Amino acid sequence: MSVQNRIHERLTAAFAPVHLELENESHSHSVPPNSETHFRVVLVSDVFSGKRQVARHQAVYAALAEELAGSVHALALHTYDPDEWRARAGDSPASPACLGGSKADGGGA
Repeated sequence: MSVQNRIHERLTAAFAPVHLELENESHSHSVPPNSETHFRVVLVSDVFSGKRQVARHQAVYAALAEELAGSVHALALHTYDPDEWRARAGDSPASPACLGGSKADGGGA
């Protein structure tokens, strides 16, 4: 099973999302082709109601601990409760452009 599919399954099981977007952004970074190392997640769940962003992110990190300890290098998280998501009209921020570089040349990935 792909890393992306595992992430999707774990987030679905842990958060019963109202809305979930999971995008592999690895192609925009200095990694080999077909990598699964950089992901963007938009996660809307009732579980997040009344919780601050830090607690939401910690819950996602806990659900994805195995993936984060393995091949996943970066996770852009956008977490909302259903009311926040409706107020945003289904809009979430885009990920910033990669600044280049690689582990091989001492830069970031």
